[in-house]
Amino acid sequence: MDESKAKRLWGGRFAEGPSQTMERINASISVDKRLYLQDIRGSQAHAAMLARQGILTADDAKKIIAGLEQVRAEIEAGQMQWSESLEDIHTHVEMRLKELIGEAAGRLHTARSRNDQVATDLRLWVMDACREIDGALLNFQRALVNRAEEHLGVIMPGYTHLQRAQPVLLSHHLLAYVEMAWRDRARLADCLGRAAVLPLGAAALAGTSFALDPASVADELGFGGVFANSLDAVSDRDFAAEFLFALGLIQVHLSRMAEELVLWSSMEFGFISLSDAFATGSSIMPQKKNPDAAELVRGKTGRVLGDLISLLTVLKGLPLAYNKDLQEDKEPVFDAFDTVLDSLLVMAPMVETMHVHAERMELAVHHGFLNATELADYLAARGVPFRVAHEVSGKAVRLAEERVCTLEELSGEDHARLCEGLEVELDDGLKQALDPGRAVDRRISPGGTARQNVEAALKEARKRLWP
Repeated sequence: MDESKAKRLWGGRFAEGPSQTMERINASISVDKRLYLQDIRGSQAHAAMLARQGILTADDAKKIIAGLEQVRAEIEAGQMQWSESLEDIHTHVEMRLKELIGEAAGRLHTARSRNDQVATDLRLWVMDACREIDGALLNFQRALVNRAEEHLGVIMPGYTHLQRAQPVLLSHHLLAYVEMAWRDRARLADCLGRAAVLPLGAAALAGTSFALDPASVADELGFGGVFANSLDAVSDRDFAAEFLFALGLIQVHLSRMAEELVLWSSMEFGFISLSDAFATGSSIMPQKKNPDAAELVRGKTGRVLGDLISLLTVLKGLPLAYNKDLQEDKEPVFDAFDTVLDSLLVMAPMVETMHVHAERMELAVHHGFLNATELADYLAARGVPFRVAHEVSGKAVRLAEERVCTLEELSGEDHARLCEGLEVELDDGLKQALDPGRAVDRRISPGGTARQNVEAALKEARKRLWP
């Protein structure tokens, strides 16, 4: 029997080894070696439980736990020799453990299968990943709140259909992304809760004849509960799909903001300038300053969404229980995590260091008739039906366009003529109503852009983000 065959965990049934191509496509070590820490933690907890249940001797459990700790240290020191012939991280760890402690290593796999083992490892990894992404989202939120506080008085155009719509505070705009991040963090928390169900003890698919205590393992590893059905335990990857969906939506939110940073930094907008640290130049046009960091965040969104679709496609036709197809679950999970984490780590400092051209934003507010709704609201507040007021305001916009002026620059006589036939008395409040600053401050409805609302929102955000 060749040495590589002898080292396989399943070699006894087979008279010869797999073909080179089969060995290559069967191996997952290049991907799943990222699970080494979770694999070792799970194995140590399993060994300790087996000893408590009298299935392993205390001496064997002690050797196994100490040996696994040495394997961990070797991997982190870069001393592990990775080989496709050993297929996966579980085989590498167990074979190295056998080299270190001898026969006792073979008892570690009592009452478990690689099926429940890998499910445990991946759940542990996703739990850790949820916490890491949550921390990056927290820093992103803090960056947004800091800039919102710094630029509290800055007024900018709010947009619908990418057309100037109504004046809003820049702070209000930034806080919209803080709200998105709260939802993202809530989804991650929900995902973590559903991932935190221990599958160890389900064995291959039917459970085991050994008297285990999975609840104690769950407590040791930080799981919130234990599986209820062994078939489901080894085949469930809902938690991974849910994690990918949460990551996908985070990346979509980041992409939306990245798109705005690209637009705002263009000469056509001129609302911001990005730090040189997050821009690049052109190989032929010396004047160019390209917002490449934002564009990359925007572009990588398709990659993350593709990872979600990839996993869902793997899952869609699988019968119970474990199938080798599930080996394809880890690569999209790892890829999406890496991409989203990198995106968050670039977006937060990009927001922190961008220069806001407040004067350009405020100048834009005075072009495009952003106060047309204010004129309609002014008339509606004086008894004119809003649909009629809307029509009068539209006529005022058309008149101003013809004269190449703003609504504020139309005379009182102009407004009076536009309101002929209406039982409404115009007063000095009309001029005040058309002032963008006053327009912003009148938006006092809950969640509106009025400064008092935004100040309260910033105070609440600071309390939640800096407890």
